[in-house]
Amino acid sequence: MARFPSAWLDELRARADIVQIVSGYVTLKRNGHRYWGLCPFHGEKTASFSVDSERQLYYCFGCKASGSVIQFVMDMERLEFPEAVKHLADQLHMPLPQMEEDPDYQRRRTQRDRLLSANKEAARFFHQTLFTPAGKPMLDYLKGRGLTDSVIRKFGLGAAPNSWDALTKHLTEQGYTQEELRLVGLTVIREAEPATENSPAKPRRAYDMFRNRAIFPIIDQYGNVLAFGGRALGNVQPKYLNTSDTPVFNKRLGVYAANLLRKERHLDHVVLVEGYMDVVALTQFGVPGVCATLGTALTPEQAKLLKRFAPKVYISYDGDSAGQNAILRGLDILKAEGIPARVLDFPDGLDPDEFIRRDGLEGFKKLPALTPETYRMRRLKTQYDLSSPEGRTEYARACAKVLQDLEPVELETHLQELMLQTGFTRDVLLAQIGVSLPKTAAPPPAAAPVQRVSYRRRSAEENEDLRAQELLISLLGTGQLPVDIAEQEDFDDPLLKSIYIDLSSGRSPASLVEEQPDEPSRARVSKLLLTPMSESRDQLIRMAQDCLNAMRIRRTQARIQAIMHTINTLSGDEKKAAMTEVQSLNANLNRLKSART
Repeated sequence: MARFPSAWLDELRARADIVQIVSGYVTLKRNGHRYWGLCPFHGEKTASFSVDSERQLYYCFGCKASGSVIQFVMDMERLEFPEAVKHLADQLHMPLPQMEEDPDYQRRRTQRDRLLSANKEAARFFHQTLFTPAGKPMLDYLKGRGLTDSVIRKFGLGAAPNSWDALTKHLTEQGYTQEELRLVGLTVIREAEPATENSPAKPRRAYDMFRNRAIFPIIDQYGNVLAFGGRALGNVQPKYLNTSDTPVFNKRLGVYAANLLRKERHLDHVVLVEGYMDVVALTQFGVPGVCATLGTALTPEQAKLLKRFAPKVYISYDGDSAGQNAILRGLDILKAEGIPARVLDFPDGLDPDEFIRRDGLEGFKKLPALTPETYRMRRLKTQYDLSSPEGRTEYARACAKVLQDLEPVELETHLQELMLQTGFTRDVLLAQIGVSLPKTAAPPPAAAPVQRVSYRRRSAEENEDLRAQELLISLLGTGQLPVDIAEQEDFDDPLLKSIYIDLSSGRSPASLVEEQPDEPSRARVSKLLLTPMSESRDQLIRMAQDCLNAMRIRRTQARIQAIMHTINTLSGDEKKAAMTEVQSLNANLNRLKSART
């Protein structure tokens, strides 16, 4: 979690009204002081998702999803904590703390906004041009690839007309400068050249980067148009022309169709392909979660981005040799980032676009999802002559390196296949892999008495005491009770004691939820800090005092019982001190009981 000043974060949470933010994703209805809707994190028909406007927290009574407005943005937008904070700050026009003293920040921010705005206007221009006579060749090309009007509009596809400067003229008329268009990669500027003996002077000239091409806008997960890819018609080279890196675009950091990935919920895996048309075609046929790298091999930054959208990645590159080699590099990147991967191996050297047009969605669903080890072994098999002893030996050695890190159950499957392919015994292959297993299990040692671990269940009284502590935290979380109504010693649950200390120091409930280390803790704290239904301060105080009395009575009784249990083992001064303590505890117990009546 990035370090932002706590006071600045408190201001961000206060400005970022959680009801308004959540309402951008979920239809909420007010019921009392809470708002209710269908949970966006799991499928349900009855609303169990609640938003507390007073505490600035949300909690789902179904799937236990919970947190602050920052956590909600993290989960919905698949962002890390610093990115979610920046995302909210941008929406609220709050400069980041480190930018407040930076005099150049506003200039950079203004420039970025203008460049993104220019890209957005360019995307609109390209898309509108597609449905004009100037865009007919590009529209015919897209239709010839089987694309429907619906999917064309979904991806915002467009056309760059066969003109030197149609887009540049359009955008300059909208108020953008040629320098801005050059910075964002839409316009190429050729500077003036003086006359020479062999050629006349050439004036400064500005012309469009994309001409006579079908256009694929590259849109990030926030909906910003970052760049463009242009597909040439005919045999023009390069076949694909992509925006180079600009102040708003770095091809290593994003993926094509990230804006659509963000909208898909409950994905089991992301399907990673190579080209724009692969993404569009698979999406049109109903394949969920499809995206593509942006003219580069998979990068660690892209792998981390994909992990936000789904827990696994299915690499689905072209069937040619370049695509297959890229799969191996991609598997290495995903393994380094700890992301489970599978490989969809397309037959007959086809790419995903060609395959799904030939075999359809059902054919795509039937493609085996190969483990990285299975895929690597298949690739290795084509590199060795298994008809010769030398080839089988080298193949076995190469496969052994692939299988070194597998769990025993996974390893067993590959061992059986490798034994059949090479003729080596199981023991020989295990030795080559580096696993030493005894041929026969060693006899068990002499039977020893089984020592069972004793797990002490909470008594009914202890459970009741814990519930009282939790209710007291909920009451204190309203901010309507004096913090000194309780003491640290009233809490024996470590988490509850920590929350009490933080609430006493003035920490906000939302900040306490954010710092929890895992989802179960976050869910527990969120549920505790949701505002109780009562709105009367007097009633809240009476409830808190009842909790405290009940907790202190049970704790006093437990202490008395513990002393009396050992009293007969004491003698002399120890016994006298114990009896004195029991008398004091009984007096305190009577005061507590009388306070309840």
